[in-house]
Amino acid sequence: MIKNLNNLSKTDIDIAGGKGASLGEMTRVGMAVPPGFVVLASAFDRFLEETNLSADIDKILKGVKIEDTKSIDKASNKIRALIWKVNFPNDIAEEIKKEFIKLQAPLVAVRSSATVEDSSTASWAGELESYLNTTEATLLDSVKKCWSSLFTPRAIFYRFENDLYNQKVSVAVVVQKMVQSEISGIAFTVHPVTENRDHMVIEAGYGLGEAIVGGMVTPDTYVISKKNKTILDKNISKQKMMIVRSPKGTKEKVVPKIKQSEQKLADKKIFELAEICKNIEKHYKKPQDIEWALEKGKFYITQARPITTL
Repeated sequence: MIKNLNNLSKTDIDIAGGKGASLGEMTRVGMAVPPGFVVLASAFDRFLEETNLSADIDKILKGVKIEDTKSIDKASNKIRALIWKVNFPNDIAEEIKKEFIKLQAPLVAVRSSATVEDSSTASWAGELESYLNTTEATLLDSVKKCWSSLFTPRAIFYRFENDLYNQKVSVAVVVQKMVQSEISGIAFTVHPVTENRDHMVIEAGYGLGEAIVGGMVTPDTYVISKKNKTILDKNISKQKMMIVRSPKGTKEKVVPKIKQSEQKLADKKIFELAEICKNIEKHYKKPQDIEWALEKGKFYITQARPITTL
């Protein structure tokens, strides 16, 4: 039911989901990925089977009117409540706890990984849920919430919109050592607007990446020439708020005034990150949308997926 990231590769989307397979692939080839494991999709499938929830969920989904947002919200609430009420299978719970102890990390990031996500034509990015700074005490609850996030209103709509209704969709859960990033962000190895293949775009902001991915802050934007290894353009934004660790997971914190208008990543670090991203693109042989985090001067890659808009 569980596999370490070391034992997964890009071919394992059907068992580890897009996120789990990608992180496994990058771990395997020596990229700086935080250590972790994946609760495989088979664990969720077995959970649905043993609890007889599959038939109930199918029945609720069949009643969804995709043009009616209230109908989608109602279905989501019903399904998530059903999943939440049912007890976690003991053997799966024990296995997850054992792997957590092996990680020797007091806090972990728990992230959903759909088995049809992050292909070259579709991306479930932002449709499912993640839980940061999770402790051993809240680990199983976070895994269960990730399972049920396969049925958020956005995920249900996405399923219908992309004709995935009749396709088997499951969800794996990635559990990784938490990176307490001072700076984090996103990188596109091809300019997502101009589609210039020589231009890489890096976005950077203070704190955990949740603020940028969730659109809560406007990050700095740096445009780099991959060929000439030069910074072509910088757009420095003022950042007043950041997301940081808290006893209950995460919280919003005010950025000190002196730092609000500063360039988030030093030029030297921009070049270092650009080289890492270039290597990821080279490995996958296609443009990548990459999530990264900087903790104590070291870069970590927390996600890489194909850019679907080109």
